[in-house]
Amino acid sequence: MTLWVVSALLFVVSLMVAGQLFFKATALVLQQEGTWQSAKVLFYFVPSLAIYGLATLAWIWVLQYVELSRAYPFMALAFVLVPIFSAWFFGEHQGWRYYIGVSLICIGVMLTATSSSPAQ
Repeated sequence: MTLWVVSALLFVVSLMVAGQLFFKATALVLQQEGTWQSAKVLFYFVPSLAIYGLATLAWIWVLQYVELSRAYPFMALAFVLVPIFSAWFFGEHQGWRYYIGVSLICIGVMLTATSSSPAQ
């Protein structure tokens, strides 16, 4: 897998993570405001949708250049990054088991990214 493809995949993952963080912020503001019609709620919700839409377009673009079976494991990095950033932005906490799981996910993604395609 080329550096360019890996960079593009990481860009898609970054958009997914940002979208999830905006969705959480939307949920927190919605809980406070009590209505979807609040400008404050829409301030977070609209960018959430826009970011996810951009992530979807970027994902489709990337899939033109890499096999789905090779690209998809990178999406597991969202399981690593979202909780880390949610701890930072929202004060959520993870235990030691989380960090063991994150390590295993990262190892799996690295193995997948560095594996060669089977001969055809």
